[in-house]
Amino acid sequence: MHFNQTNHQKRNILVVDDTPDNLRLLSAMLTAQGFEVRKALNGKMALTACQMVLPDVILLDINMPDMDGYQVCQQLKADDKTSDVPVIFISALDDVVDKVKAFDVGGVDYIAKPFHGAEVVLRIENQINLRLLQVKLQEKNFLLQQALDDLKASQVKQIQNEKMVALGQLVAGLAHEINNPISFIYGNLQYAGQYVEDLVNIIEVYQQEYPKPTPKIQQIAKDVDLNFIIKDLQNLIGAMYRGSDRIREIVLALQHFSRHDEAEMKRVNIHEDIENTLVMLQHRLREAADRPAIVVVKDYGNLPLVTCYASELNQVFMHLLNNAIDAIEEGMGNQSSTPQIRIHTEVTDLNIVKIAIADNGRGIEESVRSRLFDPFFTTKSVGKGSGLGLSISYQIIVQKHRGNISCNSSVGKGAEFAIEIPIEQPDI
Repeated sequence: MHFNQTNHQKRNILVVDDTPDNLRLLSAMLTAQGFEVRKALNGKMALTACQMVLPDVILLDINMPDMDGYQVCQQLKADDKTSDVPVIFISALDDVVDKVKAFDVGGVDYIAKPFHGAEVVLRIENQINLRLLQVKLQEKNFLLQQALDDLKASQVKQIQNEKMVALGQLVAGLAHEINNPISFIYGNLQYAGQYVEDLVNIIEVYQQEYPKPTPKIQQIAKDVDLNFIIKDLQNLIGAMYRGSDRIREIVLALQHFSRHDEAEMKRVNIHEDIENTLVMLQHRLREAADRPAIVVVKDYGNLPLVTCYASELNQVFMHLLNNAIDAIEEGMGNQSSTPQIRIHTEVTDLNIVKIAIADNGRGIEESVRSRLFDPFFTTKSVGKGSGLGLSISYQIIVQKHRGNISCNSSVGKGAEFAIEIPIEQPDI
């Protein structure tokens, strides 16, 4: 007997039948067509054979002792390793109910006994060709998904780069414009304070030399409350000095945070960058109408200078600290303890710097944690989050710094995000 034979490339066929004569007949017929045939007399042998070598197609009898064909097929489909292998049922049962059950348990075809050799071969070839097409389709789908993921990542990176360039230019411009007048004020306050002190001294000398001023001077001194002015002037100068010093500190933090002119990798003090980021967030940490001030606990280790992209690492600190504040504010209704953010830094045994930022907010559900770093995924309400912050942080830490970022959290017990990056970046 000879059928139209395609290039089987020694396709592996597993024949499962408790009748030896049927096994011999099918084996001889399929071997003659160029297939590699293995045989199994019962369901358990068939399952074992599939684990040893994965077949391309399984010919499966229904009526077998101990474990019938339906049960065998169900176990095959329940196993990830064998779930995609096509199963063709061969049975003397030709009832519609039997055929429906065969398809229900995962069979792809049904051949009634007595069978014809040409029919069996053609049905096997059809299933092999279908499987090849499915594999090719899966490969194309994988490539398309990969291209889509790459496109999304590229879009996220482009969006963030444009955003940070614009922000850096804005911050640098504002810092420059603010820095000039505040430097003028700050520099002259020292002289103004000295001039005021000299004038007060002159007034005090006049009071000593002329203890009985004219009525007009007495009236003016009474109207302006001269003694109070003399005492309060020093306080006013001190307050202006502290205020201008604070503005200078904020301007310096803005310049360090944006690092507009520092696109290359360099050695930086991580603690200084964290402090600068905290300065930027002081307005969010202060006491609000619906909550007390957020306490920041700093548990800093002894860190060396770390080679990194400073501006981009600052973005990560900003994202994580902002998220911690959001989590605390969203969980305030169920929180009785003082809102707190804890920042811990250390050097691990592998010359890795670890920065952990933890909050005592509402925590993150397990079902959500696996998607935290996906682009555009956010748990925040509409208008409060774009779903880019953690995705961008992941790219910066994992892809640009060859590090790791992870989240440890449980509902009601807050969340901790841990960053790990090498102290020295390997040569690219």
